[in-house]
Amino acid sequence: MDPLRIAVLASGRGSNFQAIHEEIEKGRIKATIVLLATDTKDAPAVTRAQGYGIETLYLNPKEFPSREAFDGAMASALKKRNVGLVVLAGYMRIVTPAMIRHFKNRIMNIHPALLPSFPGLHGQAQGVDHGVKIAGCTVHFVDEGMDTGPIICQAAVPAYDDDTEDTLSARILRCEHKLYPQAVRLFAQGRLEVDGRKVRIKNQKKKEEETLFSFV
Repeated sequence: MDPLRIAVLASGRGSNFQAIHEEIEKGRIKATIVLLATDTKDAPAVTRAQGYGIETLYLNPKEFPSREAFDGAMASALKKRNVGLVVLAGYMRIVTPAMIRHFKNRIMNIHPALLPSFPGLHGQAQGVDHGVKIAGCTVHFVDEGMDTGPIICQAAVPAYDDDTEDTLSARILRCEHKLYPQAVRLFAQGRLEVDGRKVRIKNQKKKEEETLFSFV
Protein backbone atom coordinates (compact mmCIF):
# COMPACT_ATOMS: atom_id res chain seq x y z
CA MET A 1 0.00 0.00 0.00
CA ASP A 2 1.12 3.53 -0.77
CA PRO A 3 1.41 5.84 2.25
CA LEU A 4 -1.80 7.62 3.21
CA ARG A 5 -1.89 11.18 1.87
CA ILE A 6 -2.98 13.59 4.60
CA ALA A 7 -4.04 17.23 4.48
CA VAL A 8 -4.07 19.14 7.76
CA LEU A 9 -6.41 22.10 8.17
CA ALA A 10 -5.36 24.50 10.92
CA SER A 11 -6.13 28.03 12.05
CA GLY A 12 -3.70 28.43 14.93
CA ARG A 13 -0.50 27.09 16.44
CA GLY A 14 -0.66 23.58 14.99
CA SER A 15 0.62 21.60 17.97
CA ASN A 16 -1.49 18.56 17.06
CA PHE A 17 -0.23 18.89 13.50
CA GLN A 18 3.31 18.74 14.91
CA ALA A 19 2.50 15.69 17.04
CA ILE A 20 1.18 13.79 14.02
CA HIS A 21 4.10 14.87 11.84
CA GLU A 22 6.60 13.65 14.44
CA GLU A 23 4.96 10.21 14.59
CA ILE A 24 5.11 9.99 10.81
CA GLU A 25 8.79 10.96 10.82
CA LYS A 26 9.50 8.23 13.39
CA GLY A 27 7.90 5.68 11.08
CA ARG A 28 5.00 4.97 13.43
CA ILE A 29 2.36 6.10 10.93
CA LYS A 30 2.57 5.03 7.30
CA ALA A 31 1.48 8.35 5.84
CA THR A 32 2.71 11.63 4.48
CA ILE A 33 1.34 15.10 5.10
CA VAL A 34 1.08 16.60 1.64
CA LEU A 35 -0.56 19.91 2.58
CA LEU A 36 -1.13 22.30 5.47
CA ALA A 37 -4.13 24.45 4.56
CA THR A 38 -5.34 27.41 6.57
CA ASP A 39 -7.94 30.16 6.68
CA THR A 40 -5.60 32.35 8.74
CA LYS A 41 -2.69 33.87 6.82
CA ASP A 42 -0.33 34.28 9.79
CA ALA A 43 -1.19 31.05 11.62
CA PRO A 44 1.86 29.64 13.45
CA ALA A 45 1.00 26.26 11.93
CA VAL A 46 2.07 27.64 8.55
CA THR A 47 5.54 28.41 9.90
CA ARG A 48 5.77 24.88 11.33
CA ALA A 49 4.79 23.35 8.00
CA GLN A 50 7.26 25.46 6.05
CA GLY A 51 9.98 24.36 8.43
CA TYR A 52 9.12 20.74 7.63
CA GLY A 53 9.13 21.40 3.89
CA ILE A 54 5.38 20.75 3.63
CA GLU A 55 3.34 22.63 1.05
CA THR A 56 1.05 25.30 2.52
CA LEU A 57 -2.13 26.83 1.18
CA TYR A 58 -3.96 29.92 2.42
CA LEU A 59 -7.55 30.56 1.37
CA ASN A 60 -9.03 33.89 2.44
CA PRO A 61 -12.66 33.37 3.54
CA LYS A 62 -13.45 36.99 2.65
CA GLU A 63 -12.85 36.21 -1.02
CA PHE A 64 -15.76 33.74 -1.15
CA PRO A 65 -19.47 34.56 -1.15
CA SER A 66 -20.40 31.80 1.31
CA ARG A 67 -19.01 29.14 3.62
CA GLU A 68 -20.08 26.53 1.07
CA ALA A 69 -18.13 28.27 -1.69
CA PHE A 70 -15.05 28.40 0.52
CA ASP A 71 -15.34 24.71 1.36
CA GLY A 72 -15.90 23.85 -2.29
CA ALA A 73 -12.61 25.52 -3.18
CA MET A 74 -10.86 23.78 -0.30
CA ALA A 75 -12.26 20.41 -1.32
CA SER A 76 -11.08 20.96 -4.90
CA ALA A 77 -7.56 21.75 -3.66
CA LEU A 78 -7.48 18.59 -1.55
CA LYS A 79 -8.82 16.36 -4.32
CA LYS A 80 -6.23 17.78 -6.71
CA ARG A 81 -3.56 16.49 -4.31
CA ASN A 82 -5.19 13.03 -3.95
CA VAL A 83 -5.78 13.50 -0.22
CA GLY A 84 -7.08 10.39 1.53
CA LEU A 85 -7.59 11.86 5.02
CA VAL A 86 -8.37 15.38 6.18
CA VAL A 87 -7.20 16.19 9.70
CA LEU A 88 -8.65 19.23 11.47
CA ALA A 89 -6.09 20.54 13.95
CA GLY A 90 -7.32 23.67 15.65
CA TYR A 91 -9.34 24.57 12.55
CA MET A 92 -11.78 27.25 13.62
CA ARG A 93 -14.37 26.81 10.90
CA ILE A 94 -17.48 24.65 10.80
CA VAL A 95 -17.05 22.26 7.87
CA THR A 96 -20.05 22.37 5.53
CA PRO A 97 -21.60 19.64 3.36
CA ALA A 98 -19.63 21.10 0.44
CA MET A 99 -16.56 19.50 2.03
CA ILE A 100 -18.14 16.54 3.81
CA ARG A 101 -19.73 15.02 0.71
CA HIS A 102 -16.30 14.71 -0.90
CA PHE A 103 -14.62 13.21 2.18
CA LYS A 104 -17.32 11.27 4.01
CA ASN A 105 -15.81 9.46 7.02
CA ARG A 106 -12.43 10.81 5.94
CA ILE A 107 -12.39 14.04 7.98
CA MET A 108 -11.15 13.79 11.57
CA ASN A 109 -11.39 16.30 14.38
CA ILE A 110 -10.24 16.34 17.98
CA HIS A 111 -12.37 17.94 20.67
CA PRO A 112 -11.14 18.85 24.20
CA ALA A 113 -13.92 17.06 26.08
CA LEU A 114 -15.42 13.61 26.37
CA LEU A 115 -18.16 13.85 23.77
CA PRO A 116 -21.12 13.90 23.69
CA SER A 117 -20.56 16.09 26.75
CA PHE A 118 -19.62 19.74 26.16
CA PRO A 119 -19.64 20.11 22.36
CA GLY A 120 -18.82 23.40 20.69
CA LEU A 121 -16.42 26.06 21.84
CA HIS A 122 -14.58 26.05 25.19
CA GLY A 123 -15.24 22.45 26.15
CA GLN A 124 -12.61 22.76 28.87
CA ALA A 125 -14.33 25.80 30.43
CA GLN A 126 -17.66 23.99 30.28
CA GLY A 127 -16.10 21.10 32.18
CA VAL A 128 -14.69 23.41 34.85
CA ASP A 129 -18.02 25.19 35.22
CA HIS A 130 -19.81 21.87 35.70
CA GLY A 131 -17.27 20.62 38.23
CA VAL A 132 -16.43 17.43 36.33
CA LYS A 133 -14.07 14.98 38.01
CA ILE A 134 -12.91 13.40 34.76
CA ALA A 135 -12.17 15.36 31.56
CA GLY A 136 -10.37 14.39 28.39
CA CYS A 137 -10.48 14.51 24.62
CA THR A 138 -12.29 12.82 21.76
CA VAL A 139 -11.26 12.09 18.18
CA HIS A 140 -14.26 11.76 15.90
CA PHE A 141 -15.21 11.74 12.26
CA VAL A 142 -16.82 14.97 11.14
CA ASP A 143 -20.45 15.04 10.07
CA GLU A 144 -22.82 17.93 9.47
CA GLY A 145 -23.48 18.56 13.17
CA MET A 146 -21.44 20.34 15.83
CA ASP A 147 -19.08 17.69 17.25
CA THR A 148 -21.69 14.99 16.60
CA GLY A 149 -19.80 12.63 14.28
CA PRO A 150 -18.95 8.99 15.09
CA ILE A 151 -16.43 8.71 17.95
CA ILE A 152 -13.16 7.02 17.03
CA CYS A 153 -11.36 7.07 20.36
CA GLN A 154 -11.22 8.92 23.67
CA ALA A 155 -8.78 9.36 26.51
CA ALA A 156 -9.37 10.78 29.96
CA VAL A 157 -7.50 13.04 32.35
CA PRO A 158 -8.35 13.94 35.93
CA ALA A 159 -10.01 17.27 36.67
CA TYR A 160 -9.31 18.98 40.00
CA ASP A 161 -11.36 21.33 42.14
CA ASP A 162 -8.84 24.15 41.69
CA ASP A 163 -8.60 23.77 37.91
CA THR A 164 -9.08 26.77 35.67
CA GLU A 165 -9.81 26.63 31.97
CA ASP A 166 -6.10 27.16 31.32
CA THR A 167 -4.79 24.44 33.65
CA LEU A 168 -7.31 21.88 32.46
CA SER A 169 -6.66 22.84 28.82
CA ALA A 170 -2.93 22.23 29.26
CA ARG A 171 -3.54 18.77 30.75
CA ILE A 172 -5.98 17.84 27.99
CA LEU A 173 -3.62 19.12 25.28
CA ARG A 174 -0.88 16.74 26.41
CA CYS A 175 -3.47 13.98 26.09
CA GLU A 176 -4.44 15.18 22.59
CA HIS A 177 -0.85 14.91 21.40
CA LYS A 178 -0.91 11.18 22.19
CA LEU A 179 -4.44 10.35 21.10
CA TYR A 180 -4.69 12.12 17.74
CA PRO A 181 -1.66 10.37 16.17
CA GLN A 182 -3.05 7.05 17.36
CA ALA A 183 -6.36 7.69 15.60
CA VAL A 184 -4.54 8.65 12.39
CA ARG A 185 -2.43 5.49 12.68
CA LEU A 186 -5.52 3.31 12.91
CA PHE A 187 -7.01 4.99 9.85
CA ALA A 188 -3.78 4.56 7.89
CA GLN A 189 -3.82 0.87 8.79
CA GLY A 190 -7.37 0.52 7.43
CA ARG A 191 -8.66 -0.57 10.82
CA LEU A 192 -11.52 1.88 11.34
CA GLU A 193 -14.99 0.73 10.30
CA VAL A 194 -17.96 3.09 10.60
CA ASP A 195 -21.22 1.37 11.48
CA GLY A 196 -23.93 3.97 11.90
CA ARG A 197 -22.98 6.11 14.89
CA LYS A 198 -20.27 3.69 15.99
CA VAL A 199 -16.67 3.25 14.89
CA ARG A 200 -15.31 -0.25 15.28
CA ILE A 201 -11.56 -0.82 15.58
CA LYS A 202 -10.56 -4.03 13.83
CA ASN A 203 -8.07 -6.40 15.48
CA GLN A 204 -7.78 -4.23 18.56
CA LYS A 205 -4.99 -5.11 20.97
CA LYS A 206 -4.96 -4.69 24.74
CA LYS A 207 -2.11 -2.17 24.59
CA GLU A 208 -4.14 -0.02 22.22
CA GLU A 209 -7.15 -0.19 24.50
CA GLU A 210 -5.01 1.11 27.33
CA THR A 211 -3.90 4.03 25.15
CA LEU A 212 -7.31 4.89 23.76
CA PHE A 213 -9.56 4.48 26.74
CA SER A 214 -7.59 5.10 29.91
CA PHE A 215 -6.13 7.96 31.89
CA VAL A 216 -3.20 9.64 30.17
